[in-house]
Amino acid sequence: MPTCLIAGGGLAGLACAAALADTGFSVDLFEARPFLGGRAASYSLHTGGETVEIDNCQHILLRCCVNLLDFYRRLGVEDKIRFYDAIVFLEPGGRRSVLRAGPWPEPFHFTGSLARLRFLGWRDKAALVRATGAVGWERRRRRDLDRITFLDWLREKRQTRRAIERFWEPVIVSALNEAPGRVAARYGLQVIWLGFLARRDNYHLGVPAVSLGRLYHPDLWRSRPRVRLHLGATVERFVFDGGCVAGAVVSGEQKQADYYVSAVDFDRARELLPELELDAAGWEHVPITGIHLWFDRRVTDLPHAALLGRTIQWFFDHGEGRYLQLVVSASRSLLPMSRDAIVELAVRELAEFLPAVREAKLERSHVVKEVRATVSPAPGHEARRPGSHTPWRNLFLAGDWTRSGWPSTMEGAVRSGYLAAEAVTNRAGRLRRFVLPERE
Repeated sequence: MPTCLIAGGGLAGLACAAALADTGFSVDLFEARPFLGGRAASYSLHTGGETVEIDNCQHILLRCCVNLLDFYRRLGVEDKIRFYDAIVFLEPGGRRSVLRAGPWPEPFHFTGSLARLRFLGWRDKAALVRATGAVGWERRRRRDLDRITFLDWLREKRQTRRAIERFWEPVIVSALNEAPGRVAARYGLQVIWLGFLARRDNYHLGVPAVSLGRLYHPDLWRSRPRVRLHLGATVERFVFDGGCVAGAVVSGEQKQADYYVSAVDFDRARELLPELELDAAGWEHVPITGIHLWFDRRVTDLPHAALLGRTIQWFFDHGEGRYLQLVVSASRSLLPMSRDAIVELAVRELAEFLPAVREAKLERSHVVKEVRATVSPAPGHEARRPGSHTPWRNLFLAGDWTRSGWPSTMEGAVRSGYLAAEAVTNRAGRLRRFVLPERE
């Protein structure tokens, strides 16, 4: 039985381990932290005299994230994702608009819903139609989309200021954790096409019904005896012998395998593999801030909503309308703020959308600043991303920062893990394909 050692227990490493184990490999996965999931993790918080398990930040997916869903199926937790076919937008004052697919054929299934968006005027809606009509053709035929920003592309399509600020920006920032003026057009068009236009249900919003840690808890791996998880165990370095890796030093002890996968984040990969000469100057990390609020009463009847025109971008109900998780993507402006100031801002803004907040008492709160949450998908970024292969015959790379065909997202992380698994099986002379085709 061929063996593989994986460094890193985030989504990329876990996806690689699951795929290889299903192909007959014996896998040892080492994760430095005492939990799995990397930046998509949960932990116990002691607050208000009790212990609750919370996510570091709300993570969601769309039905177009086929490889992430495949990974959940492999672990038997696909039923823990609750899908919604309506995206609710709230304006200050509480007015609602709903985006939902109608009876028209793809890619025109949002025509009626877009026409009914109350926060856009008719000029704005006409601009949306003009831009969405160009997405499918241009994303496959234009050759400059990695050199211009998505904002450049929107202006080229004569988008109104209101359409950009109230529709395009919320969609792109939520999907890519970056502003349209910093995102390469290729990624923006990918989000719009795959997430909204290619299939009528691709946009369905998937929200975990359990904490993130429960989606890949160590207990779930007990039915996979070929995968051995080692938590709190750091891969300190690889041992090289010519063109191959001869071992990995873990907590001072050398471990050996036939194949090795580095599935750590970009910064750790630079430390583990300085020979790759990964240039940090070409990489910018973008923060996400998660804000957890517990009120003494129900403040909303909505499971979630996108909030327009304010710092807070989304809320998600995690407990009878009383416990809300708020999200601020690309949250550079919040980094210098104290946690108390962030909570004050969040409650004040939330009250503009949910009047019941004004009468409610905030019982406790918690703020998580994920400073290096994702890699900015800027113009020119794709050319800097390495693939799965390395100069060493039996060492491969995975991670959302590698070239997966997707930007730095959960889907991108799983795709990278599957691509690394494909590279391992190919080198072992038993090639398997794990990456699923896009839903288009």
